[in-house]
Amino acid sequence: MITAAMVWEWVIKSVIICLAMTIGFAYVTLYERKVLARIQVRVGPNRAGPWGSLQPLADAVKLIFKEELTPATADKKIFFIAPIITVLPMLVITAVIPWGESVTLGSKTFNLYLTDSNIATLYLMAVTSISVYGITLAGWSSNNKYALMGGLRSTAQMISYELALGLSFVGPIMLAGSMSILDIVHAQSKIWFVFFQPAGFLLFFVASLAEVNRAPFDMPEAEQELTAGYHAEYSGMKFALFFMAEYGKMIAVSMIGASLFLGGFLSPVGFLSNIPVIGFLFGNGPHWLLLKVAAWLFVMIWIRATWPRIRYDRLMALGWKIMFPIGLLNVVITAIVIVLVGG
Repeated sequence: MITAAMVWEWVIKSVIICLAMTIGFAYVTLYERKVLARIQVRVGPNRAGPWGSLQPLADAVKLIFKEELTPATADKKIFFIAPIITVLPMLVITAVIPWGESVTLGSKTFNLYLTDSNIATLYLMAVTSISVYGITLAGWSSNNKYALMGGLRSTAQMISYELALGLSFVGPIMLAGSMSILDIVHAQSKIWFVFFQPAGFLLFFVASLAEVNRAPFDMPEAEQELTAGYHAEYSGMKFALFFMAEYGKMIAVSMIGASLFLGGFLSPVGFLSNIPVIGFLFGNGPHWLLLKVAAWLFVMIWIRATWPRIRYDRLMALGWKIMFPIGLLNVVITAIVIVLVGG
């Protein structure tokens, strides 16, 4: 039976998750600019606040007060709705990702996740596929040929790489025997699935880069060709929503990948948790998920700094001719090994 206390708990957790993702998006932009600056032997943001720590706040103020323009020939309703459709999946996707086990405050125990669904991986695939509609509608509603081309590119790219992304989920699901993210994390208590599923991990990582339009797969917003692609006509807070969606999805896919393949909130050095005073640092908890997400984001930024954008025909060939067959083969081999070992 659903009680008022349960509803309030869900509401409070939802607000906390939304705030965490919003603040996280802001500081991932700073994180990227700092890492890119270090890789490229530059200084990076250092004016707004100590060590540039208030740069995201300065950017937010700038975008809030920036003039918003709507093309006269645009479909104004869809033009307005498209950024919202793009950013919403980024916020709701984290509902089934566990940050930890539970905490006890007084006599009440709270789970460190919004919900533990037995079809969580299916939910993740369903929600992530929605954002493609926002990008496509943004390109179409702008009534701009460059924006339309960016939207079409994104549609083809995201649908193509969703196949490989979905197949990369199958390995951890089969190994854990469950579609619950919490069960998949618990199944990695002895050894992470990345060691059993190196091909699935690589497929997930590459496909996730393509899904969030990150370099070298940022063809939908190729500035040199499409003048920023599908969001060419957007400015102000509407543009900020697209910006938020991209960086928020970077955090989301990092959390999903860490949970599926790197043990999620589980400690890699849990045997040290019995040490007095500092043992809590080595036990399971949200801090381990945060560290894994930070490492995952660093690699994504590193790739942007070093790899050039690939040609579009090669991008599509990689998805259909290489990654999709490897994903199918990985599923078949995983099933055979599970049957033989289980037998």
